[in-house]
Formats: sequence, structure tokens, C-alpha cells
Amino acid sequence: MEAFATEKTTLGLNLPTDPRWIDIANMSIADILIDHAWCEQKAASTGISLIIRFFDYPKLVETLTVAVAEEWGHFRMVLKEMEKRNIALSPNRIDLYVSELMKLERKGGHISTQLMDKLLINALIEARSAEKFKLLSKYISDESLRGFYHDLMVSEAGHYRNFLELAKAYTSEKEVTLRWNEMLELEALILQNLGVIAGKFH
Repeated sequence: MEAFATEKTTLGLNLPTDPRWIDIANMSIADILIDHAWCEQKAASTGISLIIRFFDYPKLVETLTVAVAEEWGHFRMVLKEMEKRNIALSPNRIDLYVSELMKLERKGGHISTQLMDKLLINALIEARSAEKFKLLSKYISDESLRGFYHDLMVSEAGHYRNFLELAKAYTSEKEVTLRWNEMLELEALILQNLGVIAGKFH
């Protein structure tokens, strides 16, 4: 586990996930899968909401239509992994990490500012998820899940890049870069404040 403890994130995040998180994950793989299922469902729902809100942004609609289909496909895939292990879907829990990230969105102002913040918050969520999928693909005790999480890690990293590119498509790259760096610092603080036991998945 020493190598894991010194591993740094490669997804542009300022703070790597606490190495103790994988120990918590291994203590309850059922909880990890249940939380993961709901995360995929929420990702698909968020994509649909963005399409409805910004229907007159063609590139966004085109990109997120594909992403929504992929996220819903992931939801179904997680349910199948749960079924193999006789794990039933339980009620969704409040995701403190995402709730705190949502507070970063600036209210009012120009619609382009609102859109940029929404896209960058989703990029953060996808980047953190991809990082955790990478860790699960290497260290989860259920070896049959390692390949599963490796494949999902690649997909989530793609979604992370999509959200960043969409932000740049509708706002100046300079403005996006400044706001992204600010959000990276705030995301790291959120992670520090919540601690390792704030949630099973996030």
C-alpha cells in the first residue's frame, strides 16, 4: 500500500484522494456499488437537465446527448454487477461532496457565466470519479471488478475533458482557465474539510 499512498492524481486535481478511502471501499463493496449506481444515475439526469436548460447550444446538446446515453449505460452495468453479488439497490443518500461543489456556482449574472460554472463543476465531479475508478481498478479486493473499473475510468476521463472543452467553446479560454484553477483550489479544500469518511463514493 506504500506505493498507493504516494501516488498522485493525473487528472489535473490539486489533491489526490486520501489513501485510506480504498480501505473503506474494501470494507463494504456493496456500499461502493450502490453509491456508484446512484452517481451514474445522477450524472445522466444532470446531462438531461443541462440539455433542457441550454437547448439552443447545439454543441452542448450533441456532446451531452452521447454522454447521457453512456452514463445510463454505466448505471445499467453497475446494476448487473450488483445482481451478480445479490446486492439490492437501496435509497439514495445525500452526496455531501457534490452538495458542496454545487455551492461554487455563481448565481445571477450573464448566462455564459452560469453555464461555465455548471460545466466546470461537472468536470470536477467527473475528474474525481475517474481518479477513484483508477484506484479501484488497481486496489479493490474484488479482483473481478478491477477490469470493470478500468474501463469506466477511461470513459469518465473522457467526460471530464468534454465538460472542459464545452466550457471553452462558450467562454474565452482565459476566463475558463482562471475559473478552473480557482475551482481546483476550492475542490481540494472541500475534500479536506469533508474528510475520508464523508461518503462511500465521493
